[in-house]
Amino acid sequence: MSRILALVGSLRAGSHNRQLAEAAVKLAPEGAEIALFEGLANIPFYNEDIDVEGSAPAAAARLREAAQASDAFLLFCPEHNGSIPAVLKNAIDWLSRPRAVGAFGGKPVAVVGAAFGRYGGVWAQDEARKIVGIAGGKVLEDVKLSVPGSVGRFAESHPVDDAEVAAQLTEIITRLHGHVREAAAA
Repeated sequence: MSRILALVGSLRAGSHNRQLAEAAVKLAPEGAEIALFEGLANIPFYNEDIDVEGSAPAAAARLREAAQASDAFLLFCPEHNGSIPAVLKNAIDWLSRPRAVGAFGGKPVAVVGAAFGRYGGVWAQDEARKIVGIAGGKVLEDVKLSVPGSVGRFAESHPVDDAEVAAQLTEIITRLHGHVREAAAA
């Protein structure tokens, strides 16, 4: 069983990136389980003064525990002012510590997302890939999904009901799952 932790970079309940994550949970192939992490809004901004072993904030500790129990990560990254949302960057910062032994630890990571603009958030997603790679994740550079014009595209339907998006998302999850199986077999 591949345990994939999904982190959504939008806090809005009805965000299209959250809807993409919900679709991923439904579309996960047999042998893969996607857990949608709840609670990124409760995690304080990363600060080494409060990241003390045994007394880190409870919300950050829950995130780290979920990440340690995961085999891979699927990040849903909207674009805020041409860049990665602060809430997602903060989660990556918490998961990158302690240095050299953070929760990403060479685990496969895919970054996808949707945005209002015509490029689907590619700038933010590229930036997220860079940051996660520096934080220790094994970024799957060739695994991408950027859905442009999400406001119109998903105005009357959920991403799981969009055949093109559902097929692409299923392929991404299948490839992520395959990387986990390969790592386990090695």
